[in-house]
Amino acid sequence: MCGRFPWRNSSIDVKVYETVQAIKDGAQEIDMVINIGKAMQKDWAYLKEEIKALADACHERGASLKVIFETDYITEEASIVKLCQICTEVEADYVKTSTGFGFVKGDDGRFSYEGATDQVLKLMKASVGPNVKIKASGGIRSLKRLLEVKEIGCHRAGATATIDMLEEAMAQLAD
Repeated sequence: MCGRFPWRNSSIDVKVYETVQAIKDGAQEIDMVINIGKAMQKDWAYLKEEIKALADACHERGASLKVIFETDYITEEASIVKLCQICTEVEADYVKTSTGFGFVKGDDGRFSYEGATDQVLKLMKASVGPNVKIKASGGIRSLKRLLEVKEIGCHRAGATATIDMLEEAMAQLAD
């Protein structure tokens, strides 16, 4: 078992309970979603307490923690920087752009999803400490894009188009 999502607006105690239970069930990595409302309110003390509680629960049990910002909602650069600083301070293992479930309504009335943009990934890379890794998630649908996020400095990428990327890589190697 790889990861779980202690969800957005659950209380800290509920997120810790879910985390501990997931690790007991065999999870080695936990993907937590920050409380987006608290991030929009810039309640940094709450978010620091939340992320630290989950990081401690994970590390005490030999698991790693990925902290998901949902950068389609948390778009202010200063907020992303602050979240990266908090994650560095409380020793989260990864910062991650998104779950892949977020959509925002654009000015044209259509819903879209950006996920891991170069701008956000570069900002995250510049804002985390040396022990925090980056996972790009959302919008990575080609081998070219996967290699681009690797070049930016991401350690992992989440993608639903893995088979297509592998086929593209195999075709390139065959040439």
